Formats: sequence, structure tokens, C-alpha cells
Amino acid sequence: MRFHIGRVVATAAVVVGGAAWPSRGDDRLKPALEAVRADAILEHIKVLASDEFEGRAPGSAGEEKTIAYLVDRLKAMGLKPGNPDGSHVQAVPLVGYRATEVKGVIHAPNGDVALEYPRNFVGVSRRLAPEIAVENSDVVFVGYGVVAPEYQWDDFKGVDVRGKTLIMLVNDPPVPDPNDPAALDPATFKGKAMTYYGRWTYKYEIAAEKGAAAVILIHEEGPAGYPFSVVQGSWSGENFEIDEPAAEGAPPRTAVEGWIELETAEKLMAASGKDLATLKKAAIDRAFQPVPLDARAGFSVKTELRKVQSRNVVARVEGSDPALKDEHVVYTAHWDHLGRDASAEGDGIYNGAVDNASGVGAVLQIAEGFAKLSPPPKRSALFLFVTAEEQGLLGSKYYAGHPLHPLEKTLADINIDCVNTWGPTKDVISVGMGQSTLDDLLVELAGAHGRVVKPDAEPEKGFYYRSDHFSFAKKGVPALSAGGGREFIGKDPEFGRRKQEEYTKNDYHKPSDEVKPDWDLSGAVEDVRLLLEVGVRVADGEAWPEWKPDSEFKARREAMLQAAGR
Repeated sequence: MRFHIGRVVATAAVVVGGAAWPSRGDDRLKPALEAVRADAILEHIKVLASDEFEGRAPGSAGEEKTIAYLVDRLKAMGLKPGNPDGSHVQAVPLVGYRATEVKGVIHAPNGDVALEYPRNFVGVSRRLAPEIAVENSDVVFVGYGVVAPEYQWDDFKGVDVRGKTLIMLVNDPPVPDPNDPAALDPATFKGKAMTYYGRWTYKYEIAAEKGAAAVILIHEEGPAGYPFSVVQGSWSGENFEIDEPAAEGAPPRTAVEGWIELETAEKLMAASGKDLATLKKAAIDRAFQPVPLDARAGFSVKTELRKVQSRNVVARVEGSDPALKDEHVVYTAHWDHLGRDASAEGDGIYNGAVDNASGVGAVLQIAEGFAKLSPPPKRSALFLFVTAEEQGLLGSKYYAGHPLHPLEKTLADINIDCVNTWGPTKDVISVGMGQSTLDDLLVELAGAHGRVVKPDAEPEKGFYYRSDHFSFAKKGVPALSAGGGREFIGKDPEFGRRKQEEYTKNDYHKPSDEVKPDWDLSGAVEDVRLLLEVGVRVADGEAWPEWKPDSEFKARREAMLQAAGR
């Protein structure tokens, strides 16, 4: 078979572990592709997801072991330090906070609604004070809590919510398509796909901007993309924030941020003389007005605080072109997970094998592959293993705000968060497909291997906004997050959907996310090799990746490059 990539025609093949992989022209990529092996990725996963690493929480003994392992492996692979100070790490100052006592109650006309932490309510205070109290706060239902001028949408309608407790729905307003009531309007909040307005982080940001005292999201598994148990597990232990002063003019966080499960939300509405289903229906209309519930909320949160000096790990393969080597392609994967629950009966270690020891193993092997390229690509490649992704993308957010290499000279970020452990697929999924020309390159290269690129099968879950590439995108850097698809070779059509649902239900953010004896990483190898090729092409290419005209990030990139004189 002949494979066409640009002007290059290749007929040779690299055989690794019994799988054939086309090389490119003069076999320059052969050693790089050979570095991406299932056994090598699996070995990294077994180490990082072992009980010895204690769930890899920031600020723990597990972090120390993780950082030591990554730096040791990168040095052994021959990668140079990625920090200009000559080290393989970037310090990331964090504040750890753990709620030690959380109480909440809402007094409604038809009776009090008890918020029992963490059974039906999870809440924290990110004001990072030992004790926080909210007393006698009026409760207001604000629909989806969205202010989106580009969609002529404002759920607040000028209502003053300062000092009040806001109840919000998660995700975007599901506005019906006027031409097909069974579908969602593609011209409003991108139809089925989630926008950033649907993310819980946005909800808390807009509540702070409006001066609210507290904000509580109603959890529904479909719109949220995960069960309430994930919220309980993720929020009930120690969490983190970046330890630095707030940006000038930024509003303070609301005193309490939290979630309630659906049944409790229904009881709250009923106790206030309202019907949640009716309110939800009203909230998908632009004419929606905030609904006072004639109820008052009280919260108290006691928090244990500690300062933590966490670290991103960063390594570099220097470009071969003296005129271009200060420009970079970045690969990212988060090394952290949720640590351990010392109070749990039985296994309390959140090993995070798939999430994201697998992505770390993949990027390590891509790094080794780049180190074997001779000559190296024209531009440099940066391999960034970030901390505290599980805490809200904090490590990548810190890097994007304090880049070691200028973002205006960063061509792209390629992120790997969880690899496919179930075998080869015909398709490749690009999360947020259509955002940038990186997708066009991915389509071209996948096609050369007889594969197709498809958009995210569950765009309503907002995966594009849930991993570290988003920190780069928010700053304007084109970002790609892609991996295994749903069309598994030799399996029935529903196999991929079933496996994804099983993982989400049984293992996602649970101690059971461990290495499984039935894993098949052959598909992951194909995906990771493909992403290696994408990075090489960008690093050697004449044209820079660009955001598509309708991307919400395009204007930020243009402003960045214009300010840099490009």
C-alpha cells in the first residue's frame, strides 16, 4: 500500500509488536514510531498507578515519587530540561483546602430542606479562610445562569443577586431547533455540543461576577456527564487552588460553591411551591426571568488549609533550525489524580490508571520518539506533565499564565488525557472537532493510515473544556485533544459505547481505576503514533495552525500575534 503525506510518498513499514505502521519517505520517522510501544506505555502505567504512588495527589508523597520518576525517565531518554533555568520542573504554588465541617439548610415556606454533606450536597469555600458563614440568604433560581451576548441570552435580566444564593442548572440551555423540535438549535449554544457556558466552572465564575453569596448547581447525570458519586469523590477530599493574588479587578469568589443531587433539588422546589420540571422548561427560553423561591439559605464551612509547592515537569527536544528553534509544539498530559481516602473501608487509593497514568505514559513515549528523530524537527518540542488537572486544570492554567516559552511562539498544544485500552479502532475521535486547522492535519494523517476522524460522540458533556488543552485554548493557542474512537475493529457496533459507559459508571474517579488484565493497548499505540506524526508535521511545517473562523478562541490568538508583531 502507498501512503501519501503532502508531497512525500512512502512504501516502507515499521513493524512493532506485530503491527505494521507506514514510515515516511527516508525512514526518518521509523525510530520515533518504534518508541511508541504498548509494553513501554503499560510499564509507565503500572508504576504510576501502583499503590506505592498513593494516587498521585499534589502535595503528597505520591507527588514526590511521580516527579522523581518522570524526571528520571526523561533524562534517561536524553531530553533536555524544559525550564530555561536548567531544570526539568516548574514550581506551581498551590493552596490545599479540605472542608472539615459543612452544614447547610434552606428554610422554605413548606418546610426546611436539609443539605447533608456529602450525602445529597457537596459544598466548599474557595475563599480559603478557616471559617465561612452565609446567613439568611435569599434563594433565587436563575435557570442556567448564562450571560451570552453572542446568543442574545441573559438569565439574570438585570436582577440584583448580590448576597443571594443562586440555584442553577448544569450545562447549556437545550434550546429546541425551530425546524426540528426533536433536535437542538445549532445556532444557539452550538446545538448538542456544550459550550463553555455549560461548564460548572463558568457557573461559579458568573455567580462571583454577580456578587452572589452562594451558588448551588443541580446535578443531573446526563447533562453533567458523570454520576453524583463522582462529585462526592472529587470534592469531599482535599482540593487545591493556585496560590497567587487574584487578578486586579477580579471579583471575590462566592462564599460557598456546591452541588445538590436531583431529588433534593426537586424537594427544594416543592417546599418553595414550585415545580422543577416547569422551571426547567421555562429556563430554555430567552425570555426567562430569575425566580425568587421565597426561601432563605444558611451555610457554614470550616476548612483546613495548607500551602503546597507542587510542580509541572517539563522537558524539551531542541529544534534543528536556528531561526525557528525558539518556536514550540507542546504535548501535555496531567500526572495527578485524586490521592487516597484514608477514611475509606478497604481500598481507598485512587490509582488513576486510565486517568491519567495512561496519558502520561503515552507522552513519555512520544518524547522518546522525538529524541530519536535525526535530524530533529525544525522547531522545538516541549513535553509538559502538569499538576492538579483534577482540581480545575490548575497546572496547565499556571503554565499558560506563566509560560516558560512565549505563547506567541507556541504553535500548538496536543493533549492526551486517557488512552484507549480496548483495542484498535477504525476511527479517531477529535474532541471539539472543527475548532482549528489541527483537525485538518489529523484528518489527512489518519486517512493515510486508512482511518477516519470523527467528532466527539458526546459533545454535550463538554470534554473540550475539561482537560489541559483548554488552558492553552483560552489564551489563544490552537489545541488538539484526540484519541481512540468508537468503531472497534472486529467488535459489534455498540462495543465502544458500552465500554465507555462501563468505565464512567464503574471506574471513573474511583479506586477501581486500576490496570486491568484484559487491556489491549494496540489501539492506543496507533492513536499515539498518529499524534506524534501530527506534532512532527507542525514542527516542520511552513504554516502555523490556526483557529477556524467560527471558533471562540480565534480573536484571542489574533490579538496575541498582532501584539507580538506577527
